[in-house]
Amino acid sequence: MTYDNTLKYLVEQYPEDFIRYLLASEATDIQILKTELNQEPIRADSVTFLQTANKILHLEFQTLPASTPPLPLRMLDYWVRLYRQYNCDIEQVVIFLKPTTSQAVFIDQFTARNTTHRYRVIRIWEQDPEPLLLSPGLLPLATLARTDSPQSLLRQVADQVSKIEEAATKQSISVCTQLLAGLVFEPELIRQFLRREDMKESAIYQEILQEGLQEGREQGIEQGIEQGRQSELRLVMRLLTRRLGSINSQLQSRLQNLPIAELENLGEVLLDFATEADLINWLNTVET
Repeated sequence: MTYDNTLKYLVEQYPEDFIRYLLASEATDIQILKTELNQEPIRADSVTFLQTANKILHLEFQTLPASTPPLPLRMLDYWVRLYRQYNCDIEQVVIFLKPTTSQAVFIDQFTARNTTHRYRVIRIWEQDPEPLLLSPGLLPLATLARTDSPQSLLRQVADQVSKIEEAATKQSISVCTQLLAGLVFEPELIRQFLRREDMKESAIYQEILQEGLQEGREQGIEQGIEQGRQSELRLVMRLLTRRLGSINSQLQSRLQNLPIAELENLGEVLLDFATEADLINWLNTVET
């Protein structure tokens, strides 16, 4: 979760750096799209949409290649929804962060009968670190880039961070660098080159942490609600079975779709049911 919020922060605070790196463009009029596309039922690791004058950059970071639904299908789904809403050129880039031998990180298209959709894939551990060292917003990613000497690369990144003049920016980039470096480096090595105190002092670290905690709480609440609904459903099914006998599969399917409030209501009124027809009539009433 912390990685997701760190990457979201970097892209939204330094969109020009990512546009320059990924699109070779110097666009400055960049909008961060806040659309319903973010509200997908299956959460991606980190998804951001940047809109320039004539193009949308759909940028997605993945720590691991496993994805449900599969990443190629999700990229096609995003493209269709983005194109339908904005009707412009869309560049889709997936950046894999953590080295792996999985063949999934080499897949760059969705293919089905009569349909092929392609997108860009970047395996950050194969990339030259030099372009990443040129911009503050990309410095944290540089720790994950290609190198024959990881320790030397981490030192080089730390040196670039130390050269940032504005104190708050330096602190924030230091925090983000330490967080992302944790994907591949041991904490002891990170502490050799970057100030651990930045983590405690930095407002962005607290913000990233709080966002992660809030997302965790929201997911926990959602899971708790669903668990409660399932418990209520099981109780209602037992009561109905004792009252009316075996419930056929069609009625079971209708019951499974009821929200928890209606299940609670049903738990009260089912004591008045004498036949299956009473249950059907009640369902017809609440489903209209």
